Amino acid sequence: MTLSATIRARLSQVFMLDVQLTAAPGMTMILGASGSGKTTLLRCLAGLRRPDAGEIISGDRTLFHSGQRIDVAVRHRNIGYVFQHLALFPHLTAAQNIEYGLAALEPAVRRQRTHAISSSFHIAHLLDRRPDAISGGERQRVALARALVTDPHLLLLDEPLAALDLATQTRIIADLRAWNATHRIPILYVTHAQREVFALGERVVVLQHGRIVDDGTPHEVLDTPAQELVAQLAGFENLLPVEQVTPHPEAGTMTCRLGERTELEVPLTNLPADPGLPLRVAIRAGDILLASEQPRGLSARNVLPGTISSIRREGATVIVEVNSGCLFEVHVTPGAATALQFALAQPIWLVIKTHSCRLVAGRDAETHTGTHSDTASKQARFPK
Repeated sequence: MTLSATIRARLSQVFMLDVQLTAAPGMTMILGASGSGKTTLLRCLAGLRRPDAGEIISGDRTLFHSGQRIDVAVRHRNIGYVFQHLALFPHLTAAQNIEYGLAALEPAVRRQRTHAISSSFHIAHLLDRRPDAISGGERQRVALARALVTDPHLLLLDEPLAALDLATQTRIIADLRAWNATHRIPILYVTHAQREVFALGERVVVLQHGRIVDDGTPHEVLDTPAQELVAQLAGFENLLPVEQVTPHPEAGTMTCRLGERTELEVPLTNLPADPGLPLRVAIRAGDILLASEQPRGLSARNVLPGTISSIRREGATVIVEVNSGCLFEVHVTPGAATALQFALAQPIWLVIKTHSCRLVAGRDAETHTGTHSDTASKQARFPK
């Protein structure tokens, strides 16, 4: 079973969802900033919103086709949908919520299916309770069981674990992974969490302003982002504007100039062939080391002098901002901050490995779209 969808839906005068997507059996993670069109995409697929144009095909069934005037009703699409806010019926028990989509079946069949799916998600002991009498994680399991008990051809999940603690998320992810391994239907999973992408995702699709701007494996998209937006979603805290790039093909590196006096060595990489494309260097704050004295004899190619401009603590992390011609954010442990006796205006050295740096297309390049693979395959062109 494969999902194929081409959707155009205008939400306002300034926002158009314009997506062409094919999803094979397995977990496709949908990533994007708020307002990028993630939930709208799911609602169009489910039939809760009618696209202005396009087609939606699930397996050999056409669910929507604007030209042929086909628009299959929600209840006949055989699509499971777990909403962000669950939408469980508060007056029904967990069993009654799960059985809700099985009304056309014989009572014995309904009970058998409900017992089987509730056992898979470890909620068989909760079936007589109402939603307000069980925990948030248990309610989430009931919502998943209700969506899956009908044996859907497609499953849509809209940030299903966002409100849960880490331990509960881990257990539900394990159950969902096990269910997916045996059923292998297309699953579209909207999330903001990198952890969920790597734990569940076989593929990641990134939306921006209603369009797909990146598409690939979790490693391709999040560890080697091609665009500033994707780097932000992947947790790169430092996104520094590049003024000039000088490639060194023989060494497999490039030198990037940031401002008047800061240079960084980064891996040689391909970028879209557009000489006017704004560029950024992306670096995770946890990948930068700090030294109170100038280090020597290191394999790291980027050793930059600077001064501390701010220090603050957030939980178990100390966030240090260092001015080295441009501002770097660095994350260290409280123990490291105490040992090095950090203070404002203190001279400090930044140590950054070449392969901790990523050269990405800047946010101004919003008109450039495409998959991660075809973006990477284009020949690089660098500003003079």
